[in-house]
Amino acid sequence: MEFLESKNIYAARRIAIDIQESVERLEQFPQIGLPVQKASDPEKIRDYYLADYTVRYLITDEVIYILRIWNGKEDEKNL
Repeated sequence: MEFLESKNIYAARRIAIDIQESVERLEQFPQIGLPVQKASDPEKIRDYYLADYTVRYLITDEVIYILRIWNGKEDEKNL
C-alpha cells in the first residue's frame, strides 16, 4: 500500500478503509474466504479477495488472525 500511497494518498486511504471493513466482516462470516489448498489445513487458512488485494487469514476457535495482505500484482512466492 506504500506504493499506492506515494502515488495517490486518497486512493490508498480508500483501499485501507475497504480492507478494514472487509476484515470486520470476517467476524460474522469467517468462512467467506476460499480455502488455501496448499495449506496444511485448508479449512482454517483462507484467502479473501477484495479488488486487487488478498487477505490471508487463519480461523481458530476463538480468534481470526490476519496473516498477510498483499496486492495481486505482487508475486505470492516472494511474500
